[in-house]
Amino acid sequence: MRSGAIFFCLFLMIVAGGALVLARDWPFNAALFPMAVSFPLLMLAGCQLILLLRGKEDPTETTAVDLEFANDLPPQLERRRVIAMFSWIAGFIASVFLIGFPFTVPLFIFCYLRCASGTGWLPTIVATAITWAIFYGLFQKLVHLQFEQGAVQAWLGL
Repeated sequence: MRSGAIFFCLFLMIVAGGALVLARDWPFNAALFPMAVSFPLLMLAGCQLILLLRGKEDPTETTAVDLEFANDLPPQLERRRVIAMFSWIAGFIASVFLIGFPFTVPLFIFCYLRCASGTGWLPTIVATAITWAIFYGLFQKLVHLQFEQGAVQAWLGL
């Protein structure tokens, strides 16, 4: 088991290192994501490899987290919760298609916090504003990532 973990760490380090080497000559916007993912992956896999080679405690010898799901809920309640969860996911996907990502993200955060979680108005508005500012600042201003317009904007010619 330990040799498999060592080989897997080496594999991850090779993949991450290769991505870093390949992305170094790319334009900033193209190289940002591979470098942002590959560098932490390389560091974490390297740390794990060092721990494995030093002979630290084998994770398979420790006790696993005992996680039990509640099985005393009525089936109707479980079904209602699953349907609600998938409805939110389907609504998010439909909203991205119809109005695009830049409008969907803050709208979805607002609707979910206000309707599904029952959060008060002030925390909902603050969380929505912070989410929009991070989303807009990161993707629109910093990375200059252009999202496809939604179907509604295309139909209306906006």
